[in-house]
Amino acid sequence: MLLIALVLVGGSGYAVWLNLGSLTGLSNPLASKDFPGPGGDQVDVKIPEGASGTAMGEALYDAGVVASVAAFTAAFEANPDSVMIRPGTHTMLEEMPASDAVALLVKNDTVDLQLTIPEGYTADQVVERAVQVSGLPAEDFQAALEDPAEIGLPEQADGKVEGWLYPDTYTLEPDDTAAGLLSQMVERTKSELEEKGVSSKQWQTVLTKASLVEREGMHSDDKPKIARAIENRLDDDMRLEIDAAVAYGAKKSGTELTNADRDNTKNRYNTYRHAGLPPGPIASPGEVSVDAVLNPTPGDWKFWVTVNLDTGETKFAEDFEEHQRNVQELRDWQAANG
Repeated sequence: MLLIALVLVGGSGYAVWLNLGSLTGLSNPLASKDFPGPGGDQVDVKIPEGASGTAMGEALYDAGVVASVAAFTAAFEANPDSVMIRPGTHTMLEEMPASDAVALLVKNDTVDLQLTIPEGYTADQVVERAVQVSGLPAEDFQAALEDPAEIGLPEQADGKVEGWLYPDTYTLEPDDTAAGLLSQMVERTKSELEEKGVSSKQWQTVLTKASLVEREGMHSDDKPKIARAIENRLDDDMRLEIDAAVAYGAKKSGTELTNADRDNTKNRYNTYRHAGLPPGPIASPGEVSVDAVLNPTPGDWKFWVTVNLDTGETKFAEDFEEHQRNVQELRDWQAANG
């Protein structure tokens, strides 16, 4: 008798829920209502990764695309191609028949935009690409950069975002802002350093060294050796004499440097004239370069030079005489290749 009573109560509750609209005037997403179509204005709907048919239906119902979750779920289950629906932001129509909504989701290429930041990009290059891909005004990015706290930049960065914009691929959403995008990149950098066990007091130093490694090393295998050579120079109070740093401070490419640039003491990034590390990072280092700084290859190298500019072959030396022989090999390659 108790079981029968519970079934009757449950059944009556379900009936009340299904008839909620007629009783209260409110819309009931579980009632199997459907729009006649063909559909109205466009609307963007985000389908999350791993969303079930019901979760998709709820997102579409909330956006006004389908009249009920139940109608969409039934159409989803009836369409064998529904398994092909991709996550992402889909352009749909308001007030579509549920079967049409499923068919459009299957057919749709998602309208997600992706912003890819390569390793070794400077902050200026990151912003330039972000403006191009996102369509957001450059002024918005500049305003965000002028408010370091808004984008989560730590105090040790001294208000300078260079090196803190993590190189990766970011999926853009319709409501993204310039400050939001930059915040994502800064947060990725912080989280990656935390995961690698880097003390927050060392973040700026690690990023500065890693940025030098990033711009100097063409091959992953060379980067831990370059990191070691940098440490050996610092330990022996030798000047780093890294052209990439000089070029950054001079706002030039490395191939445009002159002897006058290397003699310019006003350039704070001139590691020929100023001892120790430059004032901060010179680019956004990738994970390989950060790992190289944290785990440099054991060795006594203090010099390195790329002897083949096509292949990126780099040779390392422990003393200046050996280094000069490697430099001559580069000069010979340059003479032979114009």
